Amino acid sequence: MRKRTRSAFAVFFCTASLAAAVCTGSAFAQGRGLGDLGAGSAPRTLDGERVDVELVLAVDVSWSMDLSEQEIQREGYAAAFRSREVQEAILEGVYGRVAVAYVEWAGTHSQSVVVPFTLIDSKEAAEAFAYRLATELPDRERRTSIASAIDVVAPMFDGNGFDGLRRVIDISGDGPNNQGRPVTEARDAAIARGVIINGLPLMTSGGYGSWGSIAHLDRYYSDCVIGGPGAFMIPVNDWSQFPEAVRRKLIMELAGWPQDAPPDTPAILKAQAATPPTDCLIGEHMWLDRQQRWMDGFQ
Repeated sequence: MRKRTRSAFAVFFCTASLAAAVCTGSAFAQGRGLGDLGAGSAPRTLDGERVDVELVLAVDVSWSMDLSEQEIQREGYAAAFRSREVQEAILEGVYGRVAVAYVEWAGTHSQSVVVPFTLIDSKEAAEAFAYRLATELPDRERRTSIASAIDVVAPMFDGNGFDGLRRVIDISGDGPNNQGRPVTEARDAAIARGVIINGLPLMTSGGYGSWGSIAHLDRYYSDCVIGGPGAFMIPVNDWSQFPEAVRRKLIMELAGWPQDAPPDTPAILKAQAATPPTDCLIGEHMWLDRQQRWMDGFQ
């Protein structure tokens, strides 16, 4: 039985049809420019080891995904840190080193620090980080609180011993927020702290895998979850795409995308201005509707 640190703290998009028409490869990226939310954040006082980026990988382990799917996530991240491309992205940065943590999350009180902030400054360090991911089994927890995951992770950057040129939370998940405070409030609070939030929406069930699934999770992430200077997301439409999507996403985050993105990174597509906004409380509405139907069944 492994020990974990338990905690209880707090655009651009691609729809399925758009993906079919214009997306090539296993996944593609969309981002926000430097003029978007968070670009005017106040500078921080440096008090730790200089690194190119402080990155928290925040991974959904809710019951909407079975154990095999959760293992695919772990294995995908582990394989990415073993890859030559990701290791080169780390070592070719300004400082040639990054600090990375891995957190699993589900409901409001279900956040688990699997690997705390760890310095990666060599091929050996990257592979050691991958080994730690590959040797532990993920837990499964109830509900989906993206907001609580952000609220727990954002303070982890303070006093962690590192000073990155960027502070990034990489959120992956297969459904909208349905517990805790509104996700937009958590997002905006994190951005105000100088944190960038990127997304990896897992659209692997076609929007019909469970009661909490929605058809256009990519758009939900672009409108409600990601934010900060240069924020972007890469939708995953099938589990077979996951390892490549993670590898590309890490390269973009670690190499300082979009300023110096590697040549093989996916194309960037801008959202259509005429598109109506997403309901950022759709998950909460779905949960209340489910509870009402449950209550009606006993009347």
